[in-house]
Amino acid sequence: MSESLATVAYIGATILFILSLGGLSNPETSRRGNLFGMIGMALAVLATIAGPRVGSAGIPWIIGALAVGGGVGVYAARTVKMTQMPELVALMHSLVGMAAALVGFASYVDPAASHGFTGAEKTIHEVEIYIGIFIGAVTFSGSLIAFGKLSGRIGGKPLLLPARHALNLVGLLAVVWAGNMFIHAHSIQGGMTPLIIMTVIALLFGMHMVMAIGGADMPVVVSMLNSYSGWAAAATGFMLSNDLLIVTGALVGSSGAILSYIMCRAMNRNFFSVIAGGFGGGAPAPAAGAGAAAEPAGEVVPVTAVETAELLREAKSVIIVPGYGMAVAQAQHTVFEITKLLRAKGVKVRFGIHPVAGRMPGHMNVLLAEAKVPYDIVLEMDEINEDFAATDVTMVIGANDIVNPAAQDDPTSPIAGMPVLEVWHAKTSIVMKRSMASGYAGVDNPLFYKENNRMLFGDAKKMLDEVLTALRA
Repeated sequence: MSESLATVAYIGATILFILSLGGLSNPETSRRGNLFGMIGMALAVLATIAGPRVGSAGIPWIIGALAVGGGVGVYAARTVKMTQMPELVALMHSLVGMAAALVGFASYVDPAASHGFTGAEKTIHEVEIYIGIFIGAVTFSGSLIAFGKLSGRIGGKPLLLPARHALNLVGLLAVVWAGNMFIHAHSIQGGMTPLIIMTVIALLFGMHMVMAIGGADMPVVVSMLNSYSGWAAAATGFMLSNDLLIVTGALVGSSGAILSYIMCRAMNRNFFSVIAGGFGGGAPAPAAGAGAAAEPAGEVVPVTAVETAELLREAKSVIIVPGYGMAVAQAQHTVFEITKLLRAKGVKVRFGIHPVAGRMPGHMNVLLAEAKVPYDIVLEMDEINEDFAATDVTMVIGANDIVNPAAQDDPTSPIAGMPVLEVWHAKTSIVMKRSMASGYAGVDNPLFYKENNRMLFGDAKKMLDEVLTALRA
């Protein structure tokens, strides 16, 4: 394939990637968006293999790598449960970071990769390598820690080291110092030492950054790492002089940054406070002063599955709010069966989705789509919050922080100001939980003690099966 034909193929792949991002912005077009992305990636890979920059001797190695990688991808797609998608996404981000770092080292030690650059061109190329390895190393180690947190291998409580910001500043200064040594090195051997020093610091920085982030901020971390992986890919494109990698990485990086901004707004947080860490995972601190009135007061009123079914049967309007507990119990299919049964009886049933419900952006939407819940009854928080007051029953399935009234009533709460689904305005709210344990943010929930709230304790799947059986009786 000639250079011009490969360029045309790259342009076509870029257009497909843009269409893919557009399709993924809406649940109804997400399948089409995925299809565009797969076609675009296949076109890009084929154009690269058949292009003039890949010799015939390298094709068997590329095909072998594609076979191994494709086999791992197929295995993951067939075995990873929907509840494990957040940690899988984090793990995939780590691979992008690792690839960027390895390509950077390869570009530095391979004289052919520098294309004979001298003077300013050589300096620019080395800066690209340095920044690319730095972003890749941070993404790699940070994503591995995120994987550990999301999979439960590492606790969700933030690790807040003494003088952690000073440590980060010292690390940054060391990276700048090593970068100066790297740029002014007179040989590959001379530049390798500062490059390795920087890589170690970047790996430690990525670990420290994500370890300091509390469990409640993990959805933001996933989108943030998505952005980092995009910029790592773009840096790889600069190192390899590959325009498609640059454009694709920039698309992923910018879209991930926008998504991080949206997630931060949904939690009333700013990006820098997330990086600073500390939100989520700690023990709830008692409120004081103005927040004292918001302390939970009263007793919890338990309810049975049969009583829940009776409340649903008598309701005219029902809103279901899913959370991570529904994902863990794999209860989405039973929820849909209950939804179909209620709608057949003339009950108006809708779903309220908080932007940060679950462990990654869109987690609940993915689960409901898997259960074939109609898209038109799945509404975002801003679309449905005003309707709770006119709702007979709200069912909260395994959610906690996203329905916590302390966000509005207690200015001393760690989640104060966070937009939440106002389920307590309904005539009756039913919260399904295994226990009275606090949510991922580590704060108590006054909703549980409200007069119009009922608690349905137990495994969500088991309890919902009992509710479904009672409704069919």
